[in-house]
Parts: sequence; C-alpha cells; structure tokens
Amino acid sequence: MKKTSHLKQLIQSKQLEFLMEAHNGMSSIIAQEAGFKGIWGSGLSISASLGVRDNNEASWTQVIDVLEFMSDATDIPILLDGDTGYGNFNNVRRLIKKLEQRDIAGVCIEDKLFPKTNSFINGESQDLADIDEFCGKIKAAKDTQKDPDFCVVARVEAFIAGLGLEEALKRAEAYENAGADALLIHSKKSTAEDIVDFMKHWKKNTPIIIVPTKYYSTPTELFNKIGISTIIWANHSIRSSVQAIKETVNTIHKEQHLKNIESNIVSVSEIFRLQGSDELAQAEKQYLPGYELSLSSIILAAGASKIDSLTENIPKCLIDINNKTILDHQIDAFKKFNISDITIVRGDKKEAFLENQYTNIDNNSFHETHEVYSLYLAKEKLKNECFISYGDIVFKDYFIHECLNNKSDISIIVDSSCKKDASNKDYISATKEYDPINFNQDTYLTKMNRKIDANSIHGEFIGLIKTSKKGSNILLEALSSLPEEELKTMHMQDLLNHLIEKGHQISIIYIQGNWADVNTIADLHLATNLYA
Repeated sequence: MKKTSHLKQLIQSKQLEFLMEAHNGMSSIIAQEAGFKGIWGSGLSISASLGVRDNNEASWTQVIDVLEFMSDATDIPILLDGDTGYGNFNNVRRLIKKLEQRDIAGVCIEDKLFPKTNSFINGESQDLADIDEFCGKIKAAKDTQKDPDFCVVARVEAFIAGLGLEEALKRAEAYENAGADALLIHSKKSTAEDIVDFMKHWKKNTPIIIVPTKYYSTPTELFNKIGISTIIWANHSIRSSVQAIKETVNTIHKEQHLKNIESNIVSVSEIFRLQGSDELAQAEKQYLPGYELSLSSIILAAGASKIDSLTENIPKCLIDINNKTILDHQIDAFKKFNISDITIVRGDKKEAFLENQYTNIDNNSFHETHEVYSLYLAKEKLKNECFISYGDIVFKDYFIHECLNNKSDISIIVDSSCKKDASNKDYISATKEYDPINFNQDTYLTKMNRKIDANSIHGEFIGLIKTSKKGSNILLEALSSLPEEELKTMHMQDLLNHLIEKGHQISIIYIQGNWADVNTIADLHLATNLYA
C-alpha cells in the first residue's frame, strides 16, 4: 500500500488510531519497530533536534531535508507538522510538491500567522489567520497534490487563542468546506474539556485528530467513546531522548569514566542494527565480487552437565533466561555484530534443538569427549575470523566488541576478578596481570590449568576465543595434526597450552565480571541479572 493511502486509511478508520512523534531517521525507525502505523513529523521536535526555537527558525527546506531521511528509513506514512505552511498559499503549493517528491503522506497546517508561535508558550500572542485566507491555503494544497490520497489536515487553534467553542466550530466547518481531509482540534487545557465540548457539537463526518500533550491524564477510552479518529503522541521521543542524554552526559562529566554508563545505554551494535548494517552485509555478499562472510562463530554446546531438573529434558544451553535460551542470547549477541555464519555443535539431548538456519554438527561421543573434540568435528568451519564459545556461558555484548578490536591471531577473554579458591575452573597465568591504568598493554597467556597456585592466577578463561584468519589456520593445523584419539581426551586448556608450546602467542583480553558460566542454580540467578 502507498504511504499516502495508508495514512488516509488510518485517519478514516472506524477505530481509534495513533501516530508517534519522530524527529530524525533513527527515531522514525524506533517508532516503526515499536509497532506504530504512522509517524508525526513534529515541528517542535525537529526544531529542537536542530537546536533552534519552534518559531520557523528552521527553514522549510531544512525541515524537508530531515523528512527525507525519515521517509527513506521507514515504510510507514509520515504526517508532517507543517506549521502555517511556511508562508502564504504559494509557499504551500511548493511545499506540497516537495513533500510528494519525498513520499511524505500528508501535511497538517495550522491557522496561525507566519512565523508561528508554539501553542504551549504562555504569554506569547497566538494571533490567528483570517478564515478565508487560510481556506485559500487548504484549496491551494488540494489543487496542487498529484496523489489523490495525499492528506491535508487543517489544525484549528481557536481554543489555543482563547476564542472558545463557537469560533472553533466556525473555523472547522469552513476548513472542511475548503477540502481538508481531517481536522486537528488543539487545546492546552489540562483536561479534555475543550475536546469533549467540540465533539458534542460537531455533526460532520470529517475525521477529528487530537494532541493530548497537556491533558495526558485523560483516559484514552474517552477519546474512543466520543468519536476521535486519531491521537498524536506529539513530542515524547524528543523529550525522553533529552532526559536520557542529559543523564548520560552529566554522569560522564562528573565521573570521568564510562564504567557506570555502558550498562545503561544501547550497544554500538544496536546502533548498527538500527542503521541497517545487516542489509548492507547481505548486499555486499550479492554485489561485491569474491565477497564472502568474513566473520563466523562456532558454539560448542555438546556437553552433558546437569542442573537439577532443569536439564531433565533439554541440554543446558537451552535453559531459559528472561524468556530466551542461553544459546539464543549468544546467537543474538553475535548477530548484533553481523556474525550470521553460526555453527552449533550439539550432543546431549540434541533432539531438543529446534530446526534453524544455522549449521548443526553432532558430537555423538559427547559422553566420552570434551570441548576440543567438538571443535575438531567443526574444524571445516574454522576460516577467516572466527569466534569459538562454550554453549553454557552468557556475557555482555561488549565482549565481542573487545575481541574485534584486538588484532592478535588468537585472543581469549579472561575475567581478572574471579575467585581464586574455587575448583574446576580454567585459571590462567599471563605475562602481565590486569592493570586498570594500562589495560591496553599487550598481555599473553603463559599457562592455563585448573590447578594453578593462587599466587600465579591472573584470571579465569570464560570460554570465548577469537581468531583471525591466520589464527583459524593455526588452530586448524593443530586439530589436523594431533591424533583423533588424543583429541577426544583434550580439554581447551590442553589445546591452548599445546599452541603455546609450539611458539604461538595467545593474547589476553581482560574483563571484570559481566558474564556467567551456568553450572548451578546460583549461576542461573547471576545470568538472569545480566539481562534484567
């Protein structure tokens, strides 16, 4: 359906519909992903995002530039808050042409004088346009549009100007007769009194739109009952973003570090996702000669360890954490960084795995083997850059970002804050211990063992490895050269120690917490808190 037809259908719908404010491409994408069927291109919000007042200080061409990005970023229709039409009837005619060229579905123009004053600024004059002059703008807009479904909404400001119900009804009827597709009745009272009075006296069929910014406590059911067509949530994206930005910026300025910020803001990968990086990756695959996915991951999920009754019918990696399995949390983390070439090595209760678009490899000897043999079975997937992860760990997305920033051939994530008195953990010794001041210094693994003297422990390997293309070849060579029977008995620590003995460097990426190896109910609670 065309965007114009979609908007017209929304406005003329027999049920109450909603438009969500947006002010740039990103906020438009978010509104669409939230499920809104249409967008309000708010003049206030666009002006605010540009750092100017809502008094036509941003020119109409600057507003159009913003709208073009909003329209290109979304599939749902946009109704522009077109202020007074940015001038007289002739300005309105040119505006309509430019909006249609950019696939904007409609415009709302208000019956004030140019330059306009925001309706909610107290003490400012709210002088209204002459009725006949404003009707001329409506007619000019309707005569100019080429798409018959393009919507022209007339915004009645009589209540804002303090002129009362009679003036509002007179203007509404005149604008309907001039050809307006809908009427926006505006009020700045804290109750819906003006709107209810208007609807009691409005006997026409022209759809009525409202903006309940000031009378926000009125139940939506009332608007449905009195026959409102569409509600516009007019400025809440910009207001909430300002609040969030202020909190973040003030915290960073005060604390001079990012430690307490990172967990409260979206990841860079989420920005990439909203920008459509997945589509670009697929396009590169289709159009770039010789292109192939350069990033892959192998998830080792064959183990048969148990957690009470939770693993009675499913493997540990399929335990639910906040409505998503451990495995799905990992897959989602990889996909955020455009890693879609994913291989899962299954074993215990493999029949519980749902069919998916990923490569599944079965380790049918999972009772007698360990993670190295699972990796051996998936060795053909060791190509280019690759992540190797244990299937029973959960971790923050930024771990992947840290790995991608590390240019070593083989790197591993190590938690420097681990407890050193626990048993059966992959403890490591390194060339340097974690230094919060010089955390970017090159650090390499010297030994990994589950029985290292406490004074020599520098951290715990969490079960996440990243290899470059060369690093993948190093691992592949090791897996291919070792006897298969020996591989069946090896743990990951044995393989990594073997690589060190062969003269290969394994880089350490230190982190502190923010992950869980899910082996107990206590671990499960820790993992749940990570995604709270």
